[in-house]
Amino acid sequence: MMRTLKMAAVTGLVMTGLAVSGCATKKYVNTQVGEVGARVSTHDTQIGELDKTSREALERATAAGKLAEGKFMYSMVLSDDSVKFPVNVANLSPEAEQRLNDFAEKLKGENKNVYLEIQGHTDNSGAPAYNEELGEKRAETVRKFLSQHGVALNRMATISYGAEAPVVANDTRENRAQNRRVVVMVLS
Repeated sequence: MMRTLKMAAVTGLVMTGLAVSGCATKKYVNTQVGEVGARVSTHDTQIGELDKTSREALERATAAGKLAEGKFMYSMVLSDDSVKFPVNVANLSPEAEQRLNDFAEKLKGENKNVYLEIQGHTDNSGAPAYNEELGEKRAETVRKFLSQHGVALNRMATISYGAEAPVVANDTRENRAQNRRVVVMVLS
């Protein structure tokens, strides 16, 4: 009987301890949930501000795109018989240098604030990554030449299309030669 009383007392103490600790835990949880709720509210505000900034950036980009539409003036292509890029080469021939020199003088003579997009292209021989790199080298060679001849660097940008934008099918040697080119787009 004494044992049963001791067991009941111990059980009662344990139950009381659990009940008391349960109340403390509930209070702690409510406090923590309140803090998390405040942080979630702060993060929601920050996300809203980022979303607004993103929308504004998209609107500015769209407006800039609309301004650029219809502003194409003319282009010059380096790929004809006198100015070809040989296979795997990004250097300018003397004929290409002369044409680019005349082009730079024309730009300076017009005295217009124009923007140049210099596009590098290749034929489809070689791996896509290699063609992308070769197209960029060709465009950069032209940009460097024009810069050395008085065209401001901040008015030029290069882009490589690699073999992605051929002017003719890459099915013959002559056609592949036409696709190895640099196009200079003049935009106002």
